[in-house]
Amino acid sequence: MMPGNLSFNQLKRDVQNGEIDTVLVCLIDMQGRLMGKRFYAQSFIDSAWQETHCCDYLLATDFEMTPVDGYAATSWSGGYGDYTMKPDLTTLRRAPWLDRTALVLCDVLDHHTHQEVPHAPRAILKKQLARLKKKNLTAMMATELEFFLFKDSYEELRAQGYRNMAPISGYNEDYHIFQTSKEEDVMRAIRNGLAGAGIPVEGSKGEAEAGQEEINIRYSSALETADHHAITKNACKEIAWQKGRGLTFLAKWHHDRVGSSSHVHQSLQDAKGKNAFYDPKASHGMSKLMRAYLAGLIKYAKEGTYFLAPYVNSYKRFAVGTFAPTKAVWSIDNRTAGFRLCGQSTQAVRTECRIGGADLNPYLALAAQLAAGLAGIEENLKLGEPLTGNAYATRRGQDLPKNLLQARNALSRSKMFADAFGADVIKHYLRTADWELEEYNRVVTDWEVARGFERT
Repeated sequence: MMPGNLSFNQLKRDVQNGEIDTVLVCLIDMQGRLMGKRFYAQSFIDSAWQETHCCDYLLATDFEMTPVDGYAATSWSGGYGDYTMKPDLTTLRRAPWLDRTALVLCDVLDHHTHQEVPHAPRAILKKQLARLKKKNLTAMMATELEFFLFKDSYEELRAQGYRNMAPISGYNEDYHIFQTSKEEDVMRAIRNGLAGAGIPVEGSKGEAEAGQEEINIRYSSALETADHHAITKNACKEIAWQKGRGLTFLAKWHHDRVGSSSHVHQSLQDAKGKNAFYDPKASHGMSKLMRAYLAGLIKYAKEGTYFLAPYVNSYKRFAVGTFAPTKAVWSIDNRTAGFRLCGQSTQAVRTECRIGGADLNPYLALAAQLAAGLAGIEENLKLGEPLTGNAYATRRGQDLPKNLLQARNALSRSKMFADAFGADVIKHYLRTADWELEEYNRVVTDWEVARGFERT
């Protein structure tokens, strides 16, 4: 057990001796954020460890917490009732960057039936994991998470209207040791804080732009990976705020800068815990199962892009020559393709999906990957030959959606995702996409005003 993971009995002891006085009780919202309550620790031990409650609008709002019309699950006409938050005590951990604080993640249950709410992100992922379990398979995954760190604080950046923002470094710091040494005040605190929370952090590095960082968490089971990802994003923002800095997981914060991604590494284990993707006698070490799984990822890439790129801004990242893919093709250790084979001919063989941005909800993204891979297995799909050379220049393979509307429409036509997630769940997230588009189309942007104010 990593330092910082807590048993319920240890929490009781830590509360009794004064080491912990607050417990964060959190669910995951549609945007992948931690939402919930702060409990006086003794109150959590007395009763809230069993359950607490929240407004059901938490799974029907946008970034601004606007109660959005058009959802079947909840609405003004339905009165916005309660959900039950059921703490998953296996996720109980210290949050060392917050004074005397522990944190636990919750499953979201229907207030009346106490069944999991089907459109809750954690429930969507767990449903795909249950499908795998029936095949005696377990998903192993990791998400590489990138973000930009800025000189100013969140409050200062907001006050200046997010204009003339200065990244913490003045030049591309990809793998730079000297430049990242200047940023250690924040990054060291992030690494140590995550480790103290029981998040198996491996390391951080400068990424391919000025002020861009990458944090890597150890390969783990799919649900743990999503939990680690959500907690990591929250911790990074809180720690940066404590240090007087702002950071962003926007997929593309400026049109002249590269975007921030969240690549998803994935493989399946068999009942004996061995990599079911590995066959030492097969080409590239890829088992028949792996080839079918990867073929599913490619076939359903367009239909599932929404769950990897859920906002209008997400699609600004897909640009030629930026290491963000534009084609649903696979290649061997080639960072221009949508899917990259890693660990070729070794027991660590796996596939990396390079489509997702840092703005993705990890539960939805991982669930979408697993649903597509499972479809490939169940349909016994055949994998074509790997692409060689520059994927940006190829005519092979299908183009990824170029904007949110295209991704939304591709998902709306997907029978596979309707079957895998449930038709009502897909309708719920289509409404989320529609609202994002409606709000974007309603707002006059700085670009429009600057371009046309005088010259129109």
